[in-house]
Amino acid sequence: MTDKVNRPAHYTQGPIECIDVIEQVTRDMIGMEAVCTAKIIKYMWRWKDKNGVEDLRKAQYYINRLIAAKEKAEALERYWT
Repeated sequence: MTDKVNRPAHYTQGPIECIDVIEQVTRDMIGMEAVCTAKIIKYMWRWKDKNGVEDLRKAQYYINRLIAAKEKAEALERYWT
């Protein structure tokens, strides 16, 4: 039987858990960059085992948010330099 709280099947691939990957990938990020990246990884990790296209759309939503945030930050940087 699977532990649906601590080790849900859709967040585990062999010995690797999604939360551990997210922790490593986002360790040097802050704010929305970390949040969006974590959500993108989460939805891409589980899409085949949980919600299919719905999870792909959710990942796409966070990719678009991250792109918009990075473009805005770059525009502000150009403006102030």
